[in-house]
Amino acid sequence: MSAAAKIEDNVTKLDAPAQPAPAPVAVAPVPQPAPVPKKKRRTGRFLLMVALPLALLAGGAYVWVTGGRYQETENANLQQARISIASDTAGRIVQVGIADNQTVKAGELLFVIDPEPYRIALAQADAAVAAARLNVEQLRAAYSQAMAQEKSASSEVDYAQSQYDRAADLAQKGINAKSSLDQARNDLDKAKQQLAVAEQGIVSAKAALGGNPDIETDKHPTVMSALAARDKAAYDLAQTAVKAPADGIVYQASSFKVGQYVAVGTPLFALVETGDTWIDANFKETQLTNMKPGQKAEIVVDTYPGKTFEATVKAIGAGTGAEFSLLPAQNATGNWVKVTQRIPVRLELTDPDARWRCAPA
Repeated sequence: MSAAAKIEDNVTKLDAPAQPAPAPVAVAPVPQPAPVPKKKRRTGRFLLMVALPLALLAGGAYVWVTGGRYQETENANLQQARISIASDTAGRIVQVGIADNQTVKAGELLFVIDPEPYRIALAQADAAVAAARLNVEQLRAAYSQAMAQEKSASSEVDYAQSQYDRAADLAQKGINAKSSLDQARNDLDKAKQQLAVAEQGIVSAKAALGGNPDIETDKHPTVMSALAARDKAAYDLAQTAVKAPADGIVYQASSFKVGQYVAVGTPLFALVETGDTWIDANFKETQLTNMKPGQKAEIVVDTYPGKTFEATVKAIGAGTGAEFSLLPAQNATGNWVKVTQRIPVRLELTDPDARWRCAPA
């Protein structure tokens, strides 16, 4: 094919007219395909493949190390003591110093019951004390009188005895009549009887003085009883002004008004004590294996999720809530199904002055 191709080119040169030689044409080189580069290793996928097992391993190790050390529960409630405010005395309300949901301090006046009847009772008790003291003085005077009567009766007995002895001596000598001896004997018997009566009067007067003639007036039982009644009247008068027993918030006092009559011991409203706060956390029985009083705890309140409070395990309940319910479950039948029970654990705040009504951290 190369030769034939060459011949064909000579014939053409002889027959064709003479023309200038064409300029040489530059032939463009045929582009060669670029060499395919080698695929680089995808480091991101490799790192991901390595990091995922490492993360799972680290997480498993953390759970294994801390799983038995910390116990958590969301079944917990914040508790505060609630005091039912009642009156120790009956009467009509004449003054109210609080309102519903009002914060009060310990010793702050809550309300006042009409004190006039109790003031009158105190005045009567004071009069009774004075009368009892006067009565003791009279008993002391009666004792002195009984002593004097006993002394006089004793002198009469001595005199009657001497008269009887003289009459008996004269009768023995035959100088005096037998009737005179009988009269002297009769006078002696009367004197002895009067002496016995006088001695009994001393015993009675001494007993009226509590067995001690020198007893102090205010130590006498009658006076002590009058003083106790007087103290009771003074206490009742003081209880007409009812004060807050502790710091807290008044609750359910919206209908408590002046003019209302209250009876002794009837609950009137409640006082939620803010100074006594604790937490009842209900843990599963399987979580209590290593739990004991004195251990540290952390508390998070739902209202302030960003604030943590430190606490201490105060006590672990003696039984489940179901066991101490009004109608505890009876599992003696054959239909018993094992259910993990929850036992209340009381947590006490480490800082007794911690305030729950505070801005979150």
